[in-house]
Amino acid sequence: MTYTVYGAAGSGSVPVEAALTLIGAPYKVIEAVTWEGDRERDKVAPVNPMRQIPALITPDGETLTESAAILIWLTEQHPEAVLAPEPGDPRRAQFLRWMSFVPASIYSMFWVRDVPSRLGGDDPAAQAAIRTRTAERIADCWGVMDSQLEPGRWLLGDELTVLDLYVATASRWTPGRDRFAEVAPGMAEVMTRVDALPELQAFWAERFPAE
Repeated sequence: MTYTVYGAAGSGSVPVEAALTLIGAPYKVIEAVTWEGDRERDKVAPVNPMRQIPALITPDGETLTESAAILIWLTEQHPEAVLAPEPGDPRRAQFLRWMSFVPASIYSMFWVRDVPSRLGGDDPAAQAAIRTRTAERIADCWGVMDSQLEPGRWLLGDELTVLDLYVATASRWTPGRDRFAEVAPGMAEVMTRVDALPELQAFWAERFPAE
């Protein structure tokens, strides 16, 4: 009963892999570094026509895409891991809010900034402006999220959730952890705990070391 993850080190598959690690479910990774070109993207095409990672193949052979959807689904399939507030829990609404906010407001920026010619054409000045503006937009979004949260030990209180894993990964991306700490100091303090989880020390070192 093994899961298959299409992903890459440092990518959006990392929180999915981290969740599976904490759950204790067996999984294998098919490495597909999709930002390196069509050959890598073609590895994902049979399971995701968008040729994007992550994609998850369940033990029953079902395909899931979209990192937030995968993470939420895993928490529902493995409630014993207690990695999300259950329906009816007072924290559930905010869990769903921020699990949607991260991909919609932050993750989505990387489709633009990773290949700025998609919107900026061949103009180097336009591409440079896109990189600068998307980095600032990401920082602004982290600041908004920080201003709306009142973390406990973890982002939603006293229990670790997949939201912590998601933010721990995404906050390593541009503009980086130093900028993240400037604009989101409350969340940054929580991320130091996520980085230090004993259960994930070997995992982080292999799949996405902190700066």
